[in-house]
Amino acid sequence: MNRDEYVAKMKAQLDQWNAEVAKWEAKAKASQADMKAQYEAQLEALRSHRDEAMYTLHQLQVASGGAWLDMMKGADAAWKAMAEAFGKARSHFER
Repeated sequence: MNRDEYVAKMKAQLDQWNAEVAKWEAKAKASQADMKAQYEAQLEALRSHRDEAMYTLHQLQVASGGAWLDMMKGADAAWKAMAEAFGKARSHFER
């Protein structure tokens, strides 16, 4: 996979995650006070992971030809952490 394909794949996943966060934010706003605090805590953690993923994506986009391959390993780890965080949040928000 070349860099453009890799970045496009990451952008598509990030767009999907952003859509889910928006849906969960709406749910948090409409929830009762006790649940709202729990939702907000989950959303804050997701936003933090999302910001890290966006930064990693930007770093990949601006990396030089050979450096991006080295950075891809770190990006894969960041993406895995993001996917795990979303999985946990999804189970929390969809119950």
